[in-house]
Amino acid sequence: MNVIHDDDDLRFYAKLGDEEAELTYTYPEDGVLDFDHTFIPEDYRGQGLANKLVKAGLDYVKENNLKFIPSCPAVEAYTRRHPEYNEYMS
Repeated sequence: MNVIHDDDDLRFYAKLGDEEAELTYTYPEDGVLDFDHTFIPEDYRGQGLANKLVKAGLDYVKENNLKFIPSCPAVEAYTRRHPEYNEYMS
């Protein structure tokens, strides 16, 4: 799965046939991304795709020395399993 960052539309997404999986975010303040929603099409759920989207988003935060807010339950769960990202949490 190839994750694409669309910074104009504030999302990380992947094409899955005719559908898309996505992780969306907002900028509540400069330098902080609020990851607020993850969507995986029903036929693709349970395959770890949400984790791949979340990892791409958190790696972007880390690489750009930003902070994030895990408003989305999928992001919150991922950070509990991967505490190496906690230092970037706002």
